[in-house]
Amino acid sequence: MGAGQRMVVVGGDAAGMSAASAARRLRRPGELEIVAFERGAFTSYSACGIPYWVGGDVESRDDLIARSPEEHRARGIDVRTRTEVTRIDLDRRRVLARSADSGEESWTPFDELVIATGARPLRPPLPGVDAPGVHGVQSLSDGEALLAEVDRLRDAAEAPRAVVVGAGYIGVEMAEALVRRGYRVTVLDRAEQPMATLDPDMGELVAEAMRGMGITTAMGAAVTEVETGEDGRAVAVLTEEERYPAELVVLGLGVRPETALAREAGLPLGEAGGLLTDLAQRVRGHEGVWAGGDCVEVTDLLTGGTRHVALGTHANKQGQVIGTNIGGGYATFPGVVGTAVSKVCDLEIARTGLLEQQAADAGFRFVTATVESTSRAGYFPGAAPMRVKMLAEHRTGRLLGVQIVGREGAAKRVDVAAVALTAGMTVEQMTALDLGYAPPFAPVWDPVLVAARKATAQVRARA
Repeated sequence: MGAGQRMVVVGGDAAGMSAASAARRLRRPGELEIVAFERGAFTSYSACGIPYWVGGDVESRDDLIARSPEEHRARGIDVRTRTEVTRIDLDRRRVLARSADSGEESWTPFDELVIATGARPLRPPLPGVDAPGVHGVQSLSDGEALLAEVDRLRDAAEAPRAVVVGAGYIGVEMAEALVRRGYRVTVLDRAEQPMATLDPDMGELVAEAMRGMGITTAMGAAVTEVETGEDGRAVAVLTEEERYPAELVVLGLGVRPETALAREAGLPLGEAGGLLTDLAQRVRGHEGVWAGGDCVEVTDLLTGGTRHVALGTHANKQGQVIGTNIGGGYATFPGVVGTAVSKVCDLEIARTGLLEQQAADAGFRFVTATVESTSRAGYFPGAAPMRVKMLAEHRTGRLLGVQIVGREGAAKRVDVAAVALTAGMTVEQMTALDLGYAPPFAPVWDPVLVAARKATAQVRARA
């Protein structure tokens, strides 16, 4: 890269600012000018932490901010907050941005462009879905507005009612947060079980835990309308069969890549609507244009296809890759195996790799093995139950996926499986893994290895 060039970043959160910071470490301001546009007021924050802020585990909004705009500016990055990029002109290599404060628009040329526009929460086109009292959970501003409403309603009424629409990761986490805030909570979802990222037999454990917390679950319930009162505020959520009164409605329906700008610029998108990149995070077919974070699709290391996975871990890694490459180094992001963890109260939930339906859709023949075990030696105080489910390819025995649901100490065991998946190990090879053992931490046979032994037996029986 020559001297006096400009790097323009569209989006000031994980991927965008990781890219800017990595490039700055490798190139001085005189060699590379970095301009970052962020339509909100915050940079480098953890959206994943918002449910825990609402629930009271995190005390302050500022605890979720890794680096403020002022801190980035002090490191030589020209961060322009409350400024939205509205157009990308690839032919003339420039972006058009509009200030939310002044309304002024201006063009900024670039030599290197980083698109890190994130994802947008799903908001179905239903009557009343945009009414006051209906909240999404995507940005810190969303979190501030929701928390203010949560506190106001709790002060105004005893045990106010909340309806959470969607029983995925965000929906389940928000339901727990609201229960802890003293709300009566109902969770609605069109699926037949919460956490569709698990197989049904594992998802039922989550449903049981939610009911045990006092959360009402209505599965197989398609929302048709958000009913509003005379003042225009949400008062209930309607399905085809029922009416669920609510002072507060939270949408937890997941997200989609925010790629309207990229689409208008003619950049390549995948089936999920995310930008397609090469291993270096360069947008395919476009030199000097890069993308990372929730607006891209990633390679699935098991199927070889692409998928949309909105996680801060991937966004930060991809940003590092982009910044390193723009700064003159070399880095790649090979793909993912689909690892995720969450919790409902003290129930921990983890998965990596493929679910049964995903494996079947990808054309795999497979066996499954499910075991019940404990987090510690059974005789040791605090030993808690957990269930491990493992998928292995028919005949070869290659590990295809693992799901774990249990109490304290369960979820992070999925990391062993994630490493095994990435390495292409068979379940038989996994049985010989030298995992750490002491009674306070695991049984003599770790639950993951017990599942691997059972899966190995299933593979041999069907060979």
